[in-house]
Amino acid sequence: MTDRTDITIAAINGKTPRIDPTAFIAPGCRIVGDVEIGPDVSIWYNCVIRADVNRIVIGARTNIQDGSVVHCDSPKPGRPDGYPTLIGEDVLIGHMAMVHGCTLANRAFVGLGTVVMDGCTIESDGMLAAGAMLTPGKTIGAGQMWMGRPAKFARDLSEDEKAAHRAGVAGYVENGKRHAGALGAGA
Repeated sequence: MTDRTDITIAAINGKTPRIDPTAFIAPGCRIVGDVEIGPDVSIWYNCVIRADVNRIVIGARTNIQDGSVVHCDSPKPGRPDGYPTLIGEDVLIGHMAMVHGCTLANRAFVGLGTVVMDGCTIESDGMLAAGAMLTPGKTIGAGQMWMGRPAKFARDLSEDEKAAHRAGVAGYVENGKRHAGALGAGA
């Protein structure tokens, strides 16, 4: 399949997405506005990355899995810069996640079906467990796992769990290359 009309990459407000040529963008994705996508990133089927009111940065080797939505928060009184969405390197974002106006440090893990709200931070090797909701302004510390709705600290992650997350990142880089080849998309 070489027809890429199944992906929307659109400028808005004079800002055009900047996508590294090694990134895999799956069919059905919508990428709009002030978005920067780094090398070996994989954005999986039917994701929306919409930076129409602020910016979104996605670091190298990060993957955003099927059906996820990434947005940002606009400037407001008392918050003149709003909240951009800043996603570091080697981040895993599970299927159907909602990531909005937050910071995900290198190696953060966002489980499937989660919600990360405005002003939140997940520090390096921090994890938001599947189905959890991180309410505005909360911070998951380095190496911590939080769970529940609203999310609360559950425990520290083991070194084996952190290693498994790193292996997952490498697996998604390779899987993205396989999908790109199968779809005739380059990358």
